[in-house]
Amino acid sequence: MLKRLLVFVHRWLGVVLCVLFLIWFPTGIGMMYWPYPSVTPADRLERSPALDRAAIMVSPVDAYGVLGLEEPPSSVRLNSFDDRPVYRFRTGRFEEHLVFADTAEELGEIPMETVHRIAAAWTSQPASAARVDAVEDADQWTLQTRLDTVQPLWKFSWPNGEQVYVSQASGNVIQYTTRASRLGAYVGPITHWLYFTPLRKHGREWNRVVVWSSAIGTVAASLGVIIGIWMYSPRKRYRYDGAPTSIPYRGQKRWHMVFGLAFGMAAVTWAFSGLLSMEPFELRRPAAPVERTSGVVRIPQAFRGRMQFGAFAGKDPRTALEQVAKLQVKELEFTSIVGEPVYLATLNHGESRIIPVEGDPIAELDHQAIIDLVKRAAGSELAEARVLTQYDAYYLDRRRERPLPVILARLNDADGTRFYINPRNGRVESGYQSSDWIERWAYHGLHSFDFPWLYNYRPAWDIVVITFMVGGTALCVTSLVLAWRVLGRTLRRRAAMDVLTDAT
Repeated sequence: MLKRLLVFVHRWLGVVLCVLFLIWFPTGIGMMYWPYPSVTPADRLERSPALDRAAIMVSPVDAYGVLGLEEPPSSVRLNSFDDRPVYRFRTGRFEEHLVFADTAEELGEIPMETVHRIAAAWTSQPASAARVDAVEDADQWTLQTRLDTVQPLWKFSWPNGEQVYVSQASGNVIQYTTRASRLGAYVGPITHWLYFTPLRKHGREWNRVVVWSSAIGTVAASLGVIIGIWMYSPRKRYRYDGAPTSIPYRGQKRWHMVFGLAFGMAAVTWAFSGLLSMEPFELRRPAAPVERTSGVVRIPQAFRGRMQFGAFAGKDPRTALEQVAKLQVKELEFTSIVGEPVYLATLNHGESRIIPVEGDPIAELDHQAIIDLVKRAAGSELAEARVLTQYDAYYLDRRRERPLPVILARLNDADGTRFYINPRNGRVESGYQSSDWIERWAYHGLHSFDFPWLYNYRPAWDIVVITFMVGGTALCVTSLVLAWRVLGRTLRRRAAMDVLTDAT
């Protein structure tokens, strides 16, 4: 009776969710290669012109004085806006003020002519050839944007399929899509995440749909695995066409059980880890209280420090740019490394140079000097500090875009804390603590096969994941066929009962 109950529950959960599972597996392949379109600060810098030191006529101190603020800025960057050099001063947590470095004018209300130029520069096409629409409500490509923070928002659409969303409030390009990126998004993330505008616009309802469908799908797939193992007979006690067999079914049921035994656990793990991606409960266990004197605090502080605005008087931005005159610098960031004021110059393709206020530019910090500083900062808590030239289990990237080499600093504290320090900018690139293990392994590990021994030998990762995806798709196809038959029988039976009832 228990077996029959499990089969009954599994059958009807399969009827309800078979289409959803059939969507999840093939679109998982799409997710491997086509991301959801987005525009990052790095993308904006990549399309910005190089800084022209001759156009920088105003010092950062004079530019900040235009704002009339008493508190010093928390961060300062020099880059471009509408092909002009501009200082970006940040005060507080989110407030940003722009002052042009050529005229000392504060950026005020952005006229539509400027919005048109920004959109045209992004695509290298005339704005006059584009259709321009005001974005009043979220569409498919602005679902991840808080519209109230970027409006007025304008969408420029060119005949070749390129679309650019420009915020008139900030002058930033908020979103950019092409026909190919939109198609790839539908093949992958939009369909996989059920990220369709009418549903996703209602965040709470969308969350509930994904959470409950993933949870029920996990139960359905788990029951299928249990039933399959329970009914499988290694001694071949069943008979099929007169021959002994291990599986008691024929036709589609037989194929369903075969694929279920082979790929059922993949369906369970993907449904469960997909559930974890929605964070229906707290994934991180509370970390142990951190003392201010611990290495967990001292190591980041040793490298980050606090930006002292007045310390840059010894070398103005024009002089810093002159020291790297042969390079195409897109941005100068006023920052601090190991307590020393430096300009961090960002070049094309994410490359960088460190320009100390006192000293010559360098490509990266000395590795041994970083290790020595880590040893002094962490003291007896340091378990190891070494140069990492290959990704490990807690610092990895299948697209190999994360910087290497990095300095690994591992502590012997209760949380097994790790820091990965980038010598090209003196920053902690990433970190890990044992309180993150559920997110790392139960979500990323299970859902993406996020393992360095697969990532390091691509296309090994692609072959393994696609094999499981194709197998899962085949399992779902058999589920769909069986669900159609179950519904057909149920509907025919109900129709026959209705006929009998009418006849009596």
